[in-house]
Amino acid sequence: MKVALHLVEARRDRLAGLLKQHRYLPLSQLCKRLNISEATARRDLTALVKAKRITRTYGGALSDFSNTFASFAERQGKAETAKRRIAKSALRHLKPGTTCYIDAGTTMLYLADALRRNPVSSITIATNNLPVAEVLAEVEGLEVHLIGGLLLGRQSVLLGDKACEGALRWKFDLAFLGAEGMTERGLFNSQEDVVRYQRIVASRSNRVAFCVDATKLGHEAAQFLLPWSRIDLLLTDASSRILKDAGITLKSNQLEAVK
Repeated sequence: MKVALHLVEARRDRLAGLLKQHRYLPLSQLCKRLNISEATARRDLTALVKAKRITRTYGGALSDFSNTFASFAERQGKAETAKRRIAKSALRHLKPGTTCYIDAGTTMLYLADALRRNPVSSITIATNNLPVAEVLAEVEGLEVHLIGGLLLGRQSVLLGDKACEGALRWKFDLAFLGAEGMTERGLFNSQEDVVRYQRIVASRSNRVAFCVDATKLGHEAAQFLLPWSRIDLLLTDASSRILKDAGITLKSNQLEAVK
């Protein structure tokens, strides 16, 4: 029996919504969640690909994150001065002989550039950020590791289940993480799989430092990441007074307001 077009379109909207929420789902999960056959799921996925709403992957599909979130290159020039100041401040926390994680995002590229210009000896760096790995790969005295996963080319990042499995094999002395929003509740990021991965990295780190510029203040992104009680250090260009006015009160050893 032929299904009415409006019902088909509604089902495809639900499918696209699931992928937007979870970013990646295997075909079996899509079928289970929507109570449809694999043949129906494949037809729906093909239609959504043609409409440029999703990207097909081996064994599943992912939301077209590239169309809903600015590319790495597009974000790189935003708040550049603040990001460079934050990166310079972050560099002072790197000590010889430590194992450090450097997150995805453009602020971390400025941190990598600062480290390239002012190397700290005998440091092991792990990252899922391709530009960071490229900048640091040839720096003498550094050992650089990429944590593998699903490549999002436009975002220059590796994510997904494999990346999470890879992060669980590490133990970090210090992790530098980024966020897309900060309020009195804590820190936020845009995608569920990013948050899942960052929480794993945080759980594997002795010390967690977030590098977040003031443009993120007062903004709640789609996914809640961590409360302030779980954060060891916030590196930001927002002053303590501005943060307090936004309802964020941190201990003196939790905050490093860069100038």
